[in-house]
Amino acid sequence: MKLGEIKKLYQNELEALYPLEEIKTFFNWLCEAYLQLKPFQIQQDLDLVIEANSLLKFQSALNALKVEKPIQYILGSAHFYGMEFMVNEHTLIPRPETEELVSWILKDVSKSDNLNILDIGTGTGCIPIAIAKNLPNARVYALDVSVEALKIAKRNAESNNVKVTFSEVDILKCSDLSIIFPEVSRFDVIVSNPPYVRNLEKKEMNTNVLAYEPETALFVADDNALLFYEIIAVLASSNLKEGGKLYFEINQYLGKEMLELMEKYKFSNNQLKKDLFGNNRMMKGEK
Repeated sequence: MKLGEIKKLYQNELEALYPLEEIKTFFNWLCEAYLQLKPFQIQQDLDLVIEANSLLKFQSALNALKVEKPIQYILGSAHFYGMEFMVNEHTLIPRPETEELVSWILKDVSKSDNLNILDIGTGTGCIPIAIAKNLPNARVYALDVSVEALKIAKRNAESNNVKVTFSEVDILKCSDLSIIFPEVSRFDVIVSNPPYVRNLEKKEMNTNVLAYEPETALFVADDNALLFYEIIAVLASSNLKEGGKLYFEINQYLGKEMLELMEKYKFSNNQLKKDLFGNNRMMKGEK
């Protein structure tokens, strides 16, 4: 089978599920992964005969896309902040709004300072790894409740050549961060992208998220939507230095409630920040 025939097959089989431009992007990514072809080379090589082994990979990927499996899980990797991250069913796929959160932190802090920075609920490790990559003097720490996610995060730190200290912790049962990281008296920055999607919001979500991404990293009860934020705010209030900063990625519908929570725990200079789509998706407060 020729590459051009596979391309046409993808368009015909997937056009009812995805926009044409998205199908093109999927196909380009797969060609790069399976054939080491860059997008500009694909059009030139449409008559390329695909060997059986590669053909099986394309067919398997097509079958997975037809049941709306995310392309990142098919490839086993995702791009974030200019780096490649391994992903699997135990980790959320890194998203653009989380890149915006990292950018906000990096703009706020000094690259020359020896900062202690903690990420709570790290998943793939994308937040602490991106921070460590861009703040070479910082000491970066991260924790997660999932052993499997931590395995992926550690491999991502190694592949991106940064040092992050990881720890397995259930944040809902944690009362003192100094027990976990005794070498750190206080943190300069604490950041978290915790579960924040209410069950009532599931109807707004696509199948590729609901069917494949880990529920425990996404959803919270409708009547306790700020559970993780409250726990983390309490920990941050006693584990941040004076003037230290707490950053969150948040539910776009709960900006007002998040401001009230930050005020409740005596954080000052609280600020909501919109993402590129104009939604309240990030928050910062200062101890």
